[in-house]
Amino acid sequence: MLDVAQYFKIFIGLLAIVNPFGAIPLFISMTADENSQQRRKTINMVAIGVTVILLVALFFGEHLLSFFGITIDSFRVGGGILVLLMAIAMLHAKTSPIKQTDTEAHESIEKESVAIVPLAMPLLAGPGAISTVILTAHKANGVAHYLIVALCVVMLSLVVWGVLRLSPWIEGRIGATGINIFTRIMGLILTAIAIEFIASGLKGLFPVLAGA
Repeated sequence: MLDVAQYFKIFIGLLAIVNPFGAIPLFISMTADENSQQRRKTINMVAIGVTVILLVALFFGEHLLSFFGITIDSFRVGGGILVLLMAIAMLHAKTSPIKQTDTEAHESIEKESVAIVPLAMPLLAGPGAISTVILTAHKANGVAHYLIVALCVVMLSLVVWGVLRLSPWIEGRIGATGINIFTRIMGLILTAIAIEFIASGLKGLFPVLAGA
């Protein structure tokens, strides 16, 4: 089990990766034709979808890696590179193509229901968030560790729910510039987290680096 500061760091890291503020413009455009009741239902489904996706990654992700014979250190390096690419896109205030391509974004606007795909996944709980949860699960053992990380996931989903509910107000008050500034700050935090993943994975793959 980790200390409180480390679990707080895990929560902030997940918040940076999911970045619900950065998803506000896309959420508003994708739900433009929905009335208030339909939009509330979509928001509820998004929050539930994010929770379920990340909890499945938490409890079963490591078993999936074992099934494919992937070591956790290899996954740390791969996941770190993935998160780093997302962070670079966020520093440019853009949605990473890892999350969603332009073609997928165009197609999603025409869908009747956008709650689970593409909003919950891959826009919010995408490859970066899933990778981070799997790596977080491996940081410690015991039921308490998994329960605390699961609590972080639930709290994250509540933040997503709250941000999307307030999305028209947020966009109206801080505008695109404010959202871009927040996205860049989250991208900077994400860059540091990605480097930590990569460095930790390389030390595991090449033990000689640990003594350097």
